[in-house]
Amino acid sequence: MKEKTKKKIEIPIRLYNTPARKKQVFKSIRKNEARMYICGPTVYDYAHIGHFFAYVFVDVLRRVLKFNGFKLKDQMNITDVGHLTSDADTGEDKVEKAAREKKMDAWKLAKYYTKDFFDAMEKLNVQKINIITKATDHIDQMIKLVQKMEKRGFTYKTSDGIYYDTSKFSGYADFAGLNLKELKTGARVEENPEKKNPTDFALWKFSPVEVRRQMEWDSPWGRGFPGWHIECTAMSMAYLGETYDIHTGGVDHINVHHTNEIAQAYGATGKKKFVNYWLHNNHLMVDGQKMSKSKQNFYNMADIEAKGFDPLALRYLFLTAHYRTRLNFTWESLEAAERTLDTLREHMVEWKKSKSKKKSDKEKIEFYNTEFLKAVNNDLNTPRALSLVWKLVREKKVNDKDKLKMLLKFDEVLGLRLKGVKPARKKLSDEVKNLVKKREEFRKAGKYQEADVIRKRLDKEFGVLLEDTAKGTKWKFKRKKR
Repeated sequence: MKEKTKKKIEIPIRLYNTPARKKQVFKSIRKNEARMYICGPTVYDYAHIGHFFAYVFVDVLRRVLKFNGFKLKDQMNITDVGHLTSDADTGEDKVEKAAREKKMDAWKLAKYYTKDFFDAMEKLNVQKINIITKATDHIDQMIKLVQKMEKRGFTYKTSDGIYYDTSKFSGYADFAGLNLKELKTGARVEENPEKKNPTDFALWKFSPVEVRRQMEWDSPWGRGFPGWHIECTAMSMAYLGETYDIHTGGVDHINVHHTNEIAQAYGATGKKKFVNYWLHNNHLMVDGQKMSKSKQNFYNMADIEAKGFDPLALRYLFLTAHYRTRLNFTWESLEAAERTLDTLREHMVEWKKSKSKKKSDKEKIEFYNTEFLKAVNNDLNTPRALSLVWKLVREKKVNDKDKLKMLLKFDEVLGLRLKGVKPARKKLSDEVKNLVKKREEFRKAGKYQEADVIRKRLDKEFGVLLEDTAKGTKWKFKRKKR
């Protein structure tokens, strides 16, 4: 009799959808294609590690979709105009303000910080996004979208711009669960006597008469610049369609920015469904506090590298937390993440050199492959995925060759660049070799106190760490502090 072929286990992708307040099975609009919009950076300063926590989460999401066979059409905006210092549509444009303070051309400043952002993304092994759209390149699309809302009666004019009338959209409060009856002027936004409702927001801002802006354009309503929220709605609809699959961003965008994006889409098209799945990452804390320049806990990629850390250690640290939880960053936790990553790399190197002919337990291989897929498909559970990685490292029923093969496959999601791992070891000086040999002699003689003195000396004077294993003593150089 022929053996029955095992039925392939189907593990759907389940994602926590913010408006639903629960995990839902992901079903794309187009078969085997996922269309996704990523809220990108406002390029007026260096991106900080909180931003990178968000974009590593997005990268994992994109990798998981591809891991499951989806073709990806993804888009990220670069906000280089229109993001004011207040969500109340007041204050100065962040890019213009930074350019004035630094005495730079606003266009050059935005270009500089955009490049720095993507350089950092490459160091974190964030895969390149298919479509990158700058706000300043899509002013026409924004103006046309505002005109559509105007024709449908969703806008009104004030002395400082064109505003969206939120009272015209009955579902405005649904996405964030806002209580509009209790929301008073000043509770979420600053008071503006010309606004009809506290939640109304600017679609187009007029250039101040007394100030000459570097970035401004002519429009049917007067010379000015776009509001912050309009760019995401206009650009995403231009490239992904009026309704698309996924939109990502930080939890701080739920109440205002993303709520307003939805309102704009409804005002322009009349369609209640703008995006099917909204995913939001939580905040990154530093030493238990929010990041702030005044607290001197505001770190960017240059700070990470200045202390001698591998950016991929930062990525590993991010993976240890679920994207919907708060991760507390400390230099100690980053150092622990780097040590752990180095250990994993060392295992990979050992497996590459292994000549073992031991056969693997096929059921164990199937178990790890299935459990890893279950983990990442369960709302991107990277902590669970990492725990499986380390369980596999210790697994005695799987040979080195198969461990290597599986880890490289898992790394398609984790993104730790394990494929190109090389031995981190360097040559030891004769003096150090003699000390290591002397320590071994002490250990064999049971003189553990003398052996420990040498171990500490190797660490302190030569930056060499020793690890005693069943196969003998292993060594490696410590990461150098700068």
